[in-house]
Amino acid sequence: MKIKFKIFALLLLLSTGVIAQADSIKIRRTPPKQPFWNRVYFGGNVGLQFGTSTFLAVSPLVGYKITKKFSVGIGITYQYYQYKDQYFNIQTNVYGARVFGRYMLTNFLFAHAEYEYLNLEAFDFFPRRRVDVGSLLAGGGYIQQFGRRSALVAMILYNFTESYYTPYQNPVIRVGMNFRL
Repeated sequence: MKIKFKIFALLLLLSTGVIAQADSIKIRRTPPKQPFWNRVYFGGNVGLQFGTSTFLAVSPLVGYKITKKFSVGIGITYQYYQYKDQYFNIQTNVYGARVFGRYMLTNFLFAHAEYEYLNLEAFDFFPRRRVDVGSLLAGGGYIQQFGRRSALVAMILYNFTESYYTPYQNPVIRVGMNFRL
């Protein structure tokens, strides 16, 4: 009986040591939490065109990595458009905002979805009036890292709520940069 008790006690002590080692390994494998600013990134798009049609677009954004693969963010948009020839001189401003979500599929490919709200001038009635346009866009993109803190980003999106007043046609192609602090 004493031998069985000693064997039982020895097995109990050994199993406790194994559990303690497994717990300590688990603690060491948990990656340290990144500071807030290491998860924040900035970026956006800039567009220019000059000639009979002049176009200027500025669309900055700020994103936050919730996990290593998933991030969310917000952005604002401003566009200036002018068409000038011997018969017409039309100028207008478009402004708005967007919220987005991005999921990294691989180290360089991602899925992207966003809702964009724009306020623009409608030219279908006289006098001209401003209208609000909401767009639900989704698609994918490619990201090419340049160093540890910057990247080139290219996306192809589809506007699922295209309307008469939508300022661009499907597909929507965007190229821009992202930067981290």
